[in-house]
Amino acid sequence: QVKEAVKEPQKKLREKQESKKEEMKEEEEKKKAKKGKDAADRKEKKAVDMNKLKKDSDKAKRDRGKEKEKGSDKTTKSKETTKKSASEKDDEKVRKDKETKKMTRKKRNKQRWLFLHFQILRSVPAQPSAPESEETIQAAEKPYVESAKKKKKPKLLNKFDKTIKAELDAAEKLRKKGKVEEALRAFEELVNRYPQSPRARYGKAQSEDDLAEKMRSNEMLQKAINTYDEVVSLPNVPSDLIKLSLKREADRQQFLGRMRGSLVTLQKLVHLFPGDTSFKNDLGVGYLLIGDNSNAKKVYEEVLSLAPDDGFAKVHYGFILKAENKIAESIPYLKEGLESGDPGTDDGRFYFHLGDALQRMGDKEAYKWYELGYQRGHFASVWQRSLYNVKGLKAQPWWTARETGYTELVKSLEKNWKLIRDEGLAVMDKKRSLFLPEDENLREKGDWSQFTLWQQGRKNENACKSVPKTCALLERFPEATGCRRGQIKYSIMHPGTHVWPHTGPTNCRLRMHLGLVIPKEGCRIRCAQENRTWEEGKVLIFDDSFEHEVWQDAENYRLIFIVDVWHPELSAQQRRTLPAI
Repeated sequence: QVKEAVKEPQKKLREKQESKKEEMKEEEEKKKAKKGKDAADRKEKKAVDMNKLKKDSDKAKRDRGKEKEKGSDKTTKSKETTKKSASEKDDEKVRKDKETKKMTRKKRNKQRWLFLHFQILRSVPAQPSAPESEETIQAAEKPYVESAKKKKKPKLLNKFDKTIKAELDAAEKLRKKGKVEEALRAFEELVNRYPQSPRARYGKAQSEDDLAEKMRSNEMLQKAINTYDEVVSLPNVPSDLIKLSLKREADRQQFLGRMRGSLVTLQKLVHLFPGDTSFKNDLGVGYLLIGDNSNAKKVYEEVLSLAPDDGFAKVHYGFILKAENKIAESIPYLKEGLESGDPGTDDGRFYFHLGDALQRMGDKEAYKWYELGYQRGHFASVWQRSLYNVKGLKAQPWWTARETGYTELVKSLEKNWKLIRDEGLAVMDKKRSLFLPEDENLREKGDWSQFTLWQQGRKNENACKSVPKTCALLERFPEATGCRRGQIKYSIMHPGTHVWPHTGPTNCRLRMHLGLVIPKEGCRIRCAQENRTWEEGKVLIFDDSFEHEVWQDAENYRLIFIVDVWHPELSAQQRRTLPAI
């Protein structure tokens, strides 16, 4: 029994050992099977890789063959290109100019310059009303070409605003989607909850700005201006946000006609960022907009001392010199500024004034710049260079009474010409000083004075007391008395007078000249490329948006009566809403 008791565990131990050996044997067989499978996989993968390598090699050979063919084609094309005629190269240049024009138009900055051209020339500017959709004011916008360098993304969040970035982004997303009212509510709620958040306040200002545009509301726009100003007064405002807020505030103030308020805002910008010449340039524009050419000139002299190649400063400095009648001095600044291609230089006014300065110096290069201005979309044509235009109006230098449709007005003027003449002669007393010298710097030489009865559609009551019958006669013709882009006036020109070639500001009017006292010889007017002369008792009609020029080389004075009328193709709505010039 003892032996049996000993044998039993030994038996179990042997069985256990045998079982373990079997398991080990099975495990070994599995490992061998796995190794075999792995080897087969590697062999298969190698075959695939070799096949791919062979295909890639074949493709590379084919590609090299194609490259050789292309190289051969390029050589052939290069040889053909070198054989291009001069005229073909010119065509290529014109095409590139057109492409450049198209691209720059898309990238124009929409900052408004509504009155710069006329204020510098001392004529009365129009007030900034809601923009007329059909009107194209080529000079009313400040065009920009994007600089080659990529601008850094402005940093608009301070440390606190980074903690509420998700809420700010959600409100901004609404604004960008055009949900202006919802965006404004969202930003107002953020401002109430976080009154020290500059970014929330700026978003509120932008939303108010957008809503003002949507509602065409000056009151809402003033709220936006106030909110932009509030942004800057908060603590820890990022410098980029200060710049954006003040710049937009100044722009919106200009849009509302608050030029002096805008000037204060721009001065604040320059004070805070004295090293940024772009703000100094904007400040110069601010001075020009209030007619302060002297301070504008100082600003641009400062900019050019810091940045001698600043094209924006150059064109404006040249512009000011020309307004001071320093014609020869203005030309290099205007020319170099335009040639720089800097943002803000590709503007119709600068082509206009550079061409005009060159003409006055007797330089035929003027028409090269007029042509370039036309190609870039600033002028309707080389001859028609007005800047405040309505698209699609019939354009021709000379008109007949029938073409205008104002035959009754023309008949009335011609029938009553002696009455108009006699009242005009009666007020030609120099002691009374009713005739004032032309003051738009249009004369090369001589003596030219005018006596105005209507200006911008407004009657001069005092002037009409001196010529009551003439004014009563005109009251019947609203196309003339209601023309807010024109005048009604007597014009006297003495012998030895020459009026430079020039163009009027707008294509929205036609100009009638009634001859009152006309010398037999020596007086003539050119409009575009055709000369004409006046006759006593007869009306000449022309479009003064085309270049015109006057000579008075007679032995006696010339007296005419000028009546501006709305362009006949303007609608009644346009005549009511177009801003005055």
